[in-house]
Parts: sequence; C-alpha cells; structure tokens
Amino acid sequence: MAITTTYTKLRTHLASFLDLVGSGQRIVIVKHRGTKDVALLPAKDLSGLLETLHLLRSDKNARRLLTALNRATRVKRKKR
Repeated sequence: MAITTTYTKLRTHLASFLDLVGSGQRIVIVKHRGTKDVALLPAKDLSGLLETLHLLRSDKNARRLLTALNRATRVKRKKR
C-alpha cells in the first residue's frame, strides 16, 4: 500500500521514509509542486517490475507466460 507525502515532509523525515520503504512495508509517493510525482520503492521490487516488463515485451513470450500462469492456477484450484 502506498502513502503520499510532500517533498518538504520527505526531506524532513527522510530516514523514517527510507526505513518504511526499505522494510517493504510501504511505497511512498512524493508530490513536489511543479513537477511530476515520483515513487520510492524497494530496489528489489523495482528489479522485479523491470524484469516482468522485459519478459512481457515480446508477444510470444507474454502468451507463453500467461498460458503457464493459467495452467498453474487451474492446478491450484483443483487441489482445493
């Protein structure tokens, strides 16, 4: 779950926000007047998102991954 803060509040409480983000508890959205919002998230999460984007970039690979996911979901449902 994300929390939103201002640039000024982030600057004042940077260590606390970094602790929240680093522990994986939160994503922090930073609003800064006159610029686009930015997000602070754990590097591991960013890496995972970038890898997923890379894997889904190819239509063929995306279809293969979604087929495997659907198959795994069906198997999981049958076990219940």
